[in-house]
Amino acid sequence: MHAKLDIRSIESPVASEIYITATPGEDTSVHNQAQEIFDGIQDIVRSKKADILQERIFASAEAMEALKSARMRTYGNSESDLTPSYLISDVGTSGPIGEVQVYAISSDSKPEAISVDGFRCGRILRLADHTILTLSGISAGKSGRATTQARAMLEKAGSALKRFQSDFLSVPRTWMWLCDILTWYDDFNQVRNDFFKERGLIGEGTRQSMPASTGIGLCSEDGSKCAMDLIAVLEPAGSTEYLAAVGKQQCALEYGSAFSRASRAITPAGQTVFVSGTASIDANGITTNIGNAAAQINTTIENVRAVLKDMHAKDEDVVHAVAYCKTTEVEQTFRGVKDNLPWPWVTAICDICRPDLLFEVEVTAVMGTKTR
Repeated sequence: MHAKLDIRSIESPVASEIYITATPGEDTSVHNQAQEIFDGIQDIVRSKKADILQERIFASAEAMEALKSARMRTYGNSESDLTPSYLISDVGTSGPIGEVQVYAISSDSKPEAISVDGFRCGRILRLADHTILTLSGISAGKSGRATTQARAMLEKAGSALKRFQSDFLSVPRTWMWLCDILTWYDDFNQVRNDFFKERGLIGEGTRQSMPASTGIGLCSEDGSKCAMDLIAVLEPAGSTEYLAAVGKQQCALEYGSAFSRASRAITPAGQTVFVSGTASIDANGITTNIGNAAAQINTTIENVRAVLKDMHAKDEDVVHAVAYCKTTEVEQTFRGVKDNLPWPWVTAICDICRPDLLFEVEVTAVMGTKTR
């Protein structure tokens, strides 16, 4: 069976935004699975005359070399290539290769590559009334304490934004990949809080412009303690709406985490809703359904759908969805309910940010999405 490719798109007179979720086929080798995934993605991107702006690869450490080799064979070293985020998860029920997510845009303009410290890690796309910037796999290397790396990582991303006369106030969405998350998540939150206060995102007199975010226990393939991805909307400036409390959950900053529950941004083809990593947590920030995977899964999905409803987004508008499962047993339970929703699922096995959390979900939705 060949790789399964889920394609969601939204179109405007100036651009088409394309979201791809590629799932490996069955009954074939890891090398064949990897090649089929990237050949399929390349065919879609070429057929739509699109450029990849962001790409995430979820797989076990053992499968990464096969994926990197297949990706190089397919994409080569062309200028259109973009270094993705290689994210290491435990082996799930589907095998060592998880899924690949791609965000691409087709327009008359071509994106410009962005390099940070010699690492080609992003794209900036300038259209008549829109400018969007993406960064992937930003890290500070392997040396130093985790908190030192986290601070350097945030500063590196901030410096990249500054090159384009921007800052974190233009960022609707971040992803924080935190290796060994359970040993230092509180410390990470303190580093991020301090950084955001210094940059005017939170604190007295601000409007709490905290990006929607995911902080999850996946390790970056480069061996660092932490890495991050982000999307920034530089134009139209100031157009992003940050929703600290929405749906069934209150502001995460009240218990020390500086992120919004969701954000809504104007992107080249429409309005995009970014729903942060969401779990079985009540309005007071307390974990619910402790020890009960099925109940945590159902509550988490209810919480995400409540956010989407408040944002006037439908299930059919979801273009990317990731389910983070603490163990393969939790994943098995999730498999029994995942097909109840028409979301293009990625599933990763990893630690969540609290020892008593078994499951977390994030989604991206674009109103008016078409599914192929």
